[in-house]
Amino acid sequence: MKVGDVMTKHPLVVDLDSPVRVAVDLMRSKGIRHLPVVDAGAHVLGILTDRDLRHAAFLPALAGQTGLAPHRVKAPRVRDVMTWSVVTTQADIPLVQAALTMFQRRIGSLPVVADGRLVGILTEHDVFTGLTKGSGIEGEADFFLW
Repeated sequence: MKVGDVMTKHPLVVDLDSPVRVAVDLMRSKGIRHLPVVDAGAHVLGILTDRDLRHAAFLPALAGQTGLAPHRVKAPRVRDVMTWSVVTTQADIPLVQAALTMFQRRIGSLPVVADGRLVGILTEHDVFTGLTKGSGIEGEADFFLW
């Protein structure tokens, strides 16, 4: 089985200058934990995760101690809190290899690229669903992902 067989095609994305509040609302309303950050040409620049957002919640408390500009604390942009160093994969990679990468690097998703452009995203849920397909425990997938 390949990444392309189970990945989420046409994932929701966000751009660098989007307000974090907009990204949070999008993630909550769609029930997702990872938003690839792309430029106008759909090139992956980074990723915004629920972990990034939890860390960003500390910005107001740290502002006085770190000398952050007040506008960055009151209305941070995606670029201010996202993960810039993102690991990607390709659709033709074996699913097991991508899953191992995710496990070893302790990451919850991999943007899927082709010719440098985003074509999908592989999440933990996608991996679990793909690896358990035909095993008789497909219905149990949501139990393990909370």
